[in-house]
Amino acid sequence: MNGQELVSTSPRHPRIASDANHFVLTFENNRFASELFGQFDQNLKLLEQRLHIDARARGNSVVITGDVLATNQARRTLDYLYEKLQKGGSVERSDVEGAIRMAVAADDQLTLPTMEKKAKLTMAQISTRKKTIIARTPTQDAYMRALERSEMVFGVGPAGTGKTYLAVAHAAQLLERGAVEKIILSRPAVEAGERLGFLPGDMKEKVDPYLRPLYDALYDMIPGDKVERAITAGVIEIAPLAFMRGRTLANAAVILDEAQNTTAMQMKMFLTRLGENSRMIITGDPSQIDLPRGVKSGLVEALHLLNDVEGISTVRFKDVDVVRHPLVGRIVKAYDATYTAANEEASRQD
Repeated sequence: MNGQELVSTSPRHPRIASDANHFVLTFENNRFASELFGQFDQNLKLLEQRLHIDARARGNSVVITGDVLATNQARRTLDYLYEKLQKGGSVERSDVEGAIRMAVAADDQLTLPTMEKKAKLTMAQISTRKKTIIARTPTQDAYMRALERSEMVFGVGPAGTGKTYLAVAHAAQLLERGAVEKIILSRPAVEAGERLGFLPGDMKEKVDPYLRPLYDALYDMIPGDKVERAITAGVIEIAPLAFMRGRTLANAAVILDEAQNTTAMQMKMFLTRLGENSRMIITGDPSQIDLPRGVKSGLVEALHLLNDVEGISTVRFKDVDVVRHPLVGRIVKAYDATYTAANEEASRQD
């Protein structure tokens, strides 16, 4: 804060009274303030844990004390969440976690001495008629912005970071806008040792179990009856990777999930299907390759070969970007540390 914090005169924002390391935020709407603080002030307690500050509620006000940088991050977090409530949204624990991450990241990115601290948080969004998704981590924010500007995007990293969910959400948004005419969903897991011919039903029924995460995201973004009609009409298409050969995918949002399980030839075949006015999103986790030993992952090769190709964006998620249960992030971190140590040992032996 470095001196007096400016006091907002707008009723949409909290009034602020402060000194160097201590200030009071007062919110005009008592109901919103209660929702903002959380049941038994659980959201304020989360702020305290993450930012190492002291945050105490007094009616519709909160007294924040601590390090200058951290207290400013707390202010921006609460200001953003309060505005979200004013716009008709809700505030869950995950929203608080996401806002804190973004507030911290905003300061981490300020490397030039002439740059001023951001007065408020701005997060990328994906919106359809049914749902609006707001970035919860800096990497999600970068990913969502990359999806808007690039024709081909690679989203790679551990499970639970939202890379597949956001890809499907973006595709649904493009379809709803009329920017594309169809959505094509593909996944190579069915080619990694499983034999579709021995599964009952038609092709859709054979591949449905492998595409369930993509379906779940679709139903979150589009009403269920519209999803079913779109599948029947071919507007949403389920296309096993092996069936992509020879096609040109035009006017479509095309998603390849679990791409770490493609071979090099499958990946090349898939990427060269890109047609006029289409977007491709390739997601996967290079640490979870199910291919037979000795078979090179097409995703790993593509990330290396296409790193500097114009028009392609690559966003890499890490364990800190996991937005599921906090324990998932710690599990991913533990596994990554073990694999890194094992790879380093193998390299030394070679």
